[in-house]
Formats: sequence, C-alpha cells, structure tokens
Amino acid sequence: MRAAVVVFPGTWSDADCSWSLERLGVETRRVWHRETTIAPDELVVLPGGFSYGDYLRCGAIARFSPVMRAVQAHADAGGFVIGICNGFQILCEAGMLPGVLMRNDSLQFRCEEVYLVPDNRSSPFTRGLASGRALQIPISHGEGRYFADRQTLDRLEDGNRVAFRYCDAAGRVIPEANPNGSERGIAGILNERGNVLGMMPHPERACEPLLGNEDGNAIWRSVLDAAAAP
Repeated sequence: MRAAVVVFPGTWSDADCSWSLERLGVETRRVWHRETTIAPDELVVLPGGFSYGDYLRCGAIARFSPVMRAVQAHADAGGFVIGICNGFQILCEAGMLPGVLMRNDSLQFRCEEVYLVPDNRSSPFTRGLASGRALQIPISHGEGRYFADRQTLDRLEDGNRVAFRYCDAAGRVIPEANPNGSERGIAGILNERGNVLGMMPHPERACEPLLGNEDGNAIWRSVLDAAAAP
C-alpha cells in the first residue's frame, strides 16, 4: 500500500503523517488540495492543521476543495481514508461521517497525552489492536468535542461504528478521561462500510521512542495489514 497525504492551505501535520508512514516502509506522496487523482491502492490521509485558517467552521471550506471529490470517490470504491483532527472535521463537514466537532467543553485548546481504547475491533483500522489495551496518543485541538443527536449516536453504537473512546491508562471509559466533553467519550468513528475513519487524537505523534511512545503505529499497521490481506 502507498499513501496520499492531502495538503490544504493551513495544513501542518502532513510532514508528521508522511514521516510516521515512511518509517513503516510506506511510499508516501503529498497531494495538493487542487489535485483530483488518487490511486486505488493508496491510503488517503487528511492530516491535522487549520485548513483555510479554520474560518467559518473547522473544515467547512476545505470540504469544497477539488480533492474532496476524489476522496469521496475513493471511499465509495472501497479505498481506505483516515482523517486526523482537522481531517476528522473535514470528513464530517463533507458528509462522509456523521456529526460535528464542536468547541471543547473547557473552551480551552488542549494539547496533551490521552488514552484511547478501541470500541470496534473489526474495521481495517482497529482489527490489529489488542482488546482492552489503552493506547497513549496525543491530542492537540480546540474544537474536538464530538457531537451528534441521540438517534445518530445510537446508530453509531448499534452499527459498531465507534472506533475509539477516551479512557484512562487502565482502559476504563470514564468521564474523567474525556478531555473535551465528546458525547459518550467518542474519540473516533467509522462510516457504515468501515473504510473511512475519523479521529481527533494524532497517531502520527506517537510513532517512535523519541516522541515518548510508538502506540500510534498500531493503528497504521492495522490498516496496512488489512490492505495487504488477500
């Protein structure tokens, strides 16, 4: 598998995502937001940042970029797409994932280490993760509080589409471990098909010992293994 890391004006985590994937042997290229070509074998990564300066709502302008038509077509064809932080916001604004990311309940920008536990272990992004094991992954956002109405939240849970929840170091999903007030502790969700993941924490910032840990690589390896499976 190769990777296409999409770059919008204001994106800044493209270098981190490319670095973390290249360390795992993935051929990576950066795709400017005006481009419209994505190969079938590429993992599409929408990285973090402040696309278009986060004017209007986060991701509300980026969703109109030409590349998003190609991202939608890629997902419709079964290709893998992951949106991280601002990328998650863009996927929600584009209608590829339900719900919205709102201001943190603290009304503060939060940049800190958090813990995640996989709620779904059947998707390409999570099937390689150990059940109940907490992953230590950083967050860096001011508008990361996942919100949806009760019916949507119920559909996500009934359809096994909650990918990750915030937890403590022991893997317990408790209110005290929720850094932004996300509904039901949700840190990441999947589309109905399971090939599109949106998550607020940054796995690319936990990819080597120099950064403190390598827990983020477990998510990358999971989708890479899924792509390589017959």
